[in-house]
Amino acid sequence: MAAELSGRCDSLGYAIRGTEQMSYVESNLVPGEAVIYETRLHWIVMLWHIVLGCLLLGLPGVLLVYYALSETGIESKTLHVMEGGGVVLLVCGAIVILMGMIRRNATEMAVTNRRVVIKTGMASRKTVEMLLGKVESIEVSETAMGRMLGYGTIVIIGTGGTPEPFYKVAHPLEFRSQVQQQIEKVH
Repeated sequence: MAAELSGRCDSLGYAIRGTEQMSYVESNLVPGEAVIYETRLHWIVMLWHIVLGCLLLGLPGVLLVYYALSETGIESKTLHVMEGGGVVLLVCGAIVILMGMIRRNATEMAVTNRRVVIKTGMASRKTVEMLLGKVESIEVSETAMGRMLGYGTIVIIGTGGTPEPFYKVAHPLEFRSQVQQQIEKVH
């Protein structure tokens, strides 16, 4: 693993391997440690970003631009205002959707052969790294919608520690199962 790293990091502190940027989890593995299972936030965390970006900003933007381009009797100044307003709505819609994608991709959750690693955030970061031997319990809560779509809340409790909840995690039961399997192998 150390031979693969070029010793370079990007502006966010992630290790870079050749031209490929490594994830937080991969760049913080100790010698002999391997990633067994990875998951992230479910796409449902982007639902309101998609609704806001597409329906409330993108669709009116497209309609405004279409109307401005298809109508012939519009004054030039009004035409430019309509086109500009439509483009601004489209750009704002794209930014809202991009923010949802960044939020989803800024969370990494992994089970290695030695520990559980969860990283949230990009500019400000929170990490929970717990040795498998210190995991006391993992609670999974799924709503009816979460069960149908495959997401839920994971609460990790370490020995003597406080509960750490993580919401809208994709495949929470598989994550818990992988942690339990790795704990069995350690003991």
